[in-house]
Amino acid sequence: MSKLPNTPASIFSVMSQLANKHNAINLSQGFPNFDVDSRLLEISKKLLNENIHQYTPMVGLPSLLEKIADLTERNYQRKIKTSSELLITTGATQGIYTTINTFIGFGDEVIILDPSYDSYEPSVMVAGGKPIRISLNEDYSPNFNRIEDAITVKTKMIIVNNPHNPTGKIWREQEFEALETILEKYPEILLLSDEVYEYISFKHSHISINSRPKLRDRAIIASSFGKSLHVTGWKVGYLIAPEMLMSEIKKIHQFLVFSINSIAQYVISEYLDVVDFKEVAKMYSKKRTLFQNLLKASRFQILPSEGTYFQVVNYSEISDKGDMEFAKELIIKHGIAAIPISVFHKDGTDKKMLRFCFAKTEDTLTAAAEKLVHI
Repeated sequence: MSKLPNTPASIFSVMSQLANKHNAINLSQGFPNFDVDSRLLEISKKLLNENIHQYTPMVGLPSLLEKIADLTERNYQRKIKTSSELLITTGATQGIYTTINTFIGFGDEVIILDPSYDSYEPSVMVAGGKPIRISLNEDYSPNFNRIEDAITVKTKMIIVNNPHNPTGKIWREQEFEALETILEKYPEILLLSDEVYEYISFKHSHISINSRPKLRDRAIIASSFGKSLHVTGWKVGYLIAPEMLMSEIKKIHQFLVFSINSIAQYVISEYLDVVDFKEVAKMYSKKRTLFQNLLKASRFQILPSEGTYFQVVNYSEISDKGDMEFAKELIIKHGIAAIPISVFHKDGTDKKMLRFCFAKTEDTLTAAAEKLVHI
């Protein structure tokens, strides 16, 4: 008997496979195609011959935990205890899955804001919970009336994603204040904050739950070095949570993966001494500006991209076809792969939107744009 009887293959796998089949430029799946920092490679080469190939402690490499604590205090003015409030995970997705399966049981309800990353709902369902999916506003800001109306005695958790995948939206101060006002009424509800793109924001600065005293004592925050350092294949992320929550998460984590890839942890720990996350944001800002400027000559409507490395466009002036059909046509006929936004909605809401990933070389973005302006 399947626990996920109606869950198809991930849209990211589907579109990437189709892109490979038709030799299309892949702007669908969210991974960079450019070289990682040469300093990271040099550190990797140096450490590879050292005695770092055995299990690290279950919670993570001590030096890496200390670096993350320092990073968190510098950026968010939050002091965390490495021994009890921090956990290295096999990417943010495993951290999110483990968190949900730690606190959600049969019949518990979890509020998810649509469009939403596709791992949230299956994780809730495997835990025996019930996903309650609420649509964001037209501009992809949170609708707090809908959120509060969806809360019941069974609501155990709310999942937020900021900066937001797939839309690139960033929450503002007043939106955090509105969430705080709601959750003050419901002290038993936990908050799971997916912040994997925290260091990729542009005009508006990212506001982390780490910096919200009214929320962080009931929150689990998921982050990702894969996204921040362009090493998605290393699958190294981390969770921050108060000790009373983290102690329960660790009970599940230790039997799920126990410890994380040792080499990756050692390398990242040393690399954090030299990397500047502000430069990461500047680099992606340049790529976003390049891609947006190149698309201005096309018939695609360019939506704001405030964070992440994704650009959403509307193609309603080009075609009346549904976004899944149009996305496949884009690959087969025009050689460009994108992700249709409807798949991030429970009800399949189709507003003729596509998501492009601009974490690519300038040559790749230019070649892709040359095809898109002729559609």
